[in-house]
Amino acid sequence: MLFDQIAKNKRKTVVLLFGFFLFTAIVGAALGYFLMNSFQAGIIIAVLAGGIYAFYMTTQSTDVVMSMNNAQEITNADQAPELWHIVEDMALVAKVPMPRVFIINDASPNAFATGNKPENAAVAATVGILQQLDREELEGVMAHEMTHVRNYDIRIQTIAVALTSMITMLANFGTSFWGWRSRDRDQSSNVFGIILSIVVMMLAPLASTIIQLAISRNREFLADAGAVELTRNPQGLIDALTKISGSQPMSEENVAPSSAGLYIGDPLKTKSRMSHLFDTHPPMEDRIAALRKM
Repeated sequence: MLFDQIAKNKRKTVVLLFGFFLFTAIVGAALGYFLMNSFQAGIIIAVLAGGIYAFYMTTQSTDVVMSMNNAQEITNADQAPELWHIVEDMALVAKVPMPRVFIINDASPNAFATGNKPENAAVAATVGILQQLDREELEGVMAHEMTHVRNYDIRIQTIAVALTSMITMLANFGTSFWGWRSRDRDQSSNVFGIILSIVVMMLAPLASTIIQLAISRNREFLADAGAVELTRNPQGLIDALTKISGSQPMSEENVAPSSAGLYIGDPLKTKSRMSHLFDTHPPMEDRIAALRKM
């Protein structure tokens, strides 16, 4: 069951990422046709711009993310012995380098990992999670984060954020020329094609956000399964998620909205009203139910 769940979630992520790149090309085609009467030119521009921006985003320093979340680095085991040794143990089991370790001064229990590859990864834990979780539960959380590191989830999320931003910028750029394009009296223009292009660009930001969050939610299920693989103890993570789900939100001062999807649980406790389409995380009860089946 465990390895079937891992394989299933990996396939879902591949499909979602493929769909994301395909959607980027569709938005580019709509923009190209709307402005230049050329699908091909728009596709080339969108794919190149999206690729370049995604590469730029993946090279950003871990320090930026940690700074955005007011995380302070600890540099040796004496500063937080239990956390340090658990991270060290889980990194060893996951066969990844020991990441940098940070602590966020917030009473709500939570944690996240960042970095574009295992060699420069970092994990952050709140003061609340260190105070409220026992060792078994904290091992489950850190095993979850080490799975994110091992599976390059942070790079995937960075690419998703970059593509979402690029799609939004392309759509906004295209719609800003609506007045100019509507004054074009070229009778040879395909009115239906122009209208379709406008509709695509108007809906693009919404659709790309839904895809991005779907990738985020899917990777959480995969990281949960990976944590069980590393610890051989689903109960530890089940108990940890139960405590995290029942906790108060983190202070908004300690959470950058763009990084909310990185945490093991939604740090701001935001819930959408549209069948969870806009939730940063899958429903906690679904995650716990999946863990109980392993």
